[in-house]
Amino acid sequence: METIIVQDTDAAILDVLTEALTMDGFYVLPVQNAAEDFLALVDRYKPHVVLLDYRLNGDTCKRICFEIKQRYPHLPVIAMSCNYNIDRLYGINGFDGYIRKPFDLNLLYTILRKYIPE
Repeated sequence: METIIVQDTDAAILDVLTEALTMDGFYVLPVQNAAEDFLALVDRYKPHVVLLDYRLNGDTCKRICFEIKQRYPHLPVIAMSCNYNIDRLYGINGFDGYIRKPFDLNLLYTILRKYIPE
């Protein structure tokens, strides 16, 4: 079973993502507070993909992505954001992809399957 770490500051979004991804056959580790030692979770659970909430200016999210990429350069890290310019920001900040909020679950599954084939 493929593992996905999902971080989102909004508990309702985190619940929906966890439920939707679990129903699609993924093992989901939901994380609301990105301030904790995020890299320790990556070390412990060895996810196939990490989804990060690119909130406001994205500093915390960018730092976490950078830390992950330093240790696991091939681990896909995807930014989730309602920022209008996330399509320009994700690549220059080291993310492998992005998904705009609010998002369609079918689009989310399509993006994830790009990194985790069935």
